Amino acid sequence: MCGRYASTRSPQELTRLFQVTDWQPEETLEPSWNVAPTDRVYAVLERAGRDGDDRVRRELRALRWGLVPSWAKDPGSGARMINARVETAHEKPAYRRAFARRRCLLPADGFYEWEPVKDEATGKSRKQPYFIHPADGEPMAMAGLYEYWRDPAVTDDDDPAAWLITCTILTTEATDAAGRVHPRMPLALSPDHYADWLDPHHHDTADLRALLGRPADGRLDARAVSSAVNNVRNNGPHLLDAPA
Repeated sequence: MCGRYASTRSPQELTRLFQVTDWQPEETLEPSWNVAPTDRVYAVLERAGRDGDDRVRRELRALRWGLVPSWAKDPGSGARMINARVETAHEKPAYRRAFARRRCLLPADGFYEWEPVKDEATGKSRKQPYFIHPADGEPMAMAGLYEYWRDPAVTDDDDPAAWLITCTILTTEATDAAGRVHPRMPLALSPDHYADWLDPHHHDTADLRALLGRPADGRLDARAVSSAVNNVRNNGPHLLDAPA
């Protein structure tokens, strides 16, 4: 499960880290320490050109988090499809086409999970948020899928408003510190797998699944943080402060 994460790096830094060739300044997003479902998020993806142009471009795009399948009647289902299980995404109707043809990386500083704990003062149970992140401070490249949804209310195919581009995060069994807080976690890829995962000409499901056999190497740290992150309206670096 991944229902909230932090993404604070600038597009300039992300284009360098992920060797992006194309990004649009008008899609620049503000740093966020509290990315929530339906927010716009940065995604690294590769697309081939149109009209016989096979050159592949690596792009940094701003997509909406929560995948809407192309066949959906309306975009409302996206808020419920923020995660896809790596064990079954290649065969589920909502994800299998994207798994074969539209894959992306979702950069993150780290993600949040909640652990039930007993409040010693009141005796009641509450959920303590933890921020789980690479110990070396490097960004996570969460494996994701993206999809296009055509808005039937817009008649012109060339109108940007005609297309909604959404994404989901692949999750796997948790390892390292994440496993002590929650049994599932985002599946992060190592840099040597980026190119194969993003390649738009790579459609072999078995080969693609082999890239997702285990999370990227590197120890994760988990630390308790302020309960302010529980409210999606709160944002800022103070969300990573230790509990009061």
